[in-house]
Amino acid sequence: MKIHEYQAKELFRNVNIPVPAGEVAFSVDEACTTAENLDSYPVVIKAQIHAGGRGKGGGVKLANSREEVKNIASHILNMNLVTPQTGPEGKRVKKILVEEGLNIARELYLSILPDRATATIVIMASQAGGMDIEEVAAKSPEKIIRVAVNPLVGIEPYHCREVAFGLGLSPEANKQFYSMLTKLYSLFVSRDCSLVEINPLVVTE
Repeated sequence: MKIHEYQAKELFRNVNIPVPAGEVAFSVDEACTTAENLDSYPVVIKAQIHAGGRGKGGGVKLANSREEVKNIASHILNMNLVTPQTGPEGKRVKKILVEEGLNIARELYLSILPDRATATIVIMASQAGGMDIEEVAAKSPEKIIRVAVNPLVGIEPYHCREVAFGLGLSPEANKQFYSMLTKLYSLFVSRDCSLVEINPLVVTE
């Protein structure tokens, strides 16, 4: 199942998982209107293609004014974005996500995926989140937390505690994290998705 970032965030909103405010735009004018409706700068402009590593390829930019939104949206829309996951041929950008910028204290990685070898659902997480998670997994696999969930039983509080401890979350953040992870797991199994991923998961100040 392949969905764009803006579509995933809409699913998250529907189950009350917090995400930044934003809208998808298919033109420069729509991008400018969305930025103005957010009523605060900076905003983040993100290319929407089915591939990771968009930031490294120039598909994620910060805009501090309407004029910057116009210039960046003009550049990203219809560009041929090449990332490590697209191959050298790249992918044409036909839509962008314009969303509010946030003060980020930490970037973490979190994903949920089926492990067919063990017939479990695995929660993977890392304090070394962000765009280089594949490199982290290859070079420092010990930095990746893996928690297996029996799909016949479902997620339990101790699963959440194990992931939260591995991520080094503060006691104050734990309650919110437990709620978010439980909702994310429920969304995963209810949609019968093959992958639900937040990359990066951000902890705001």
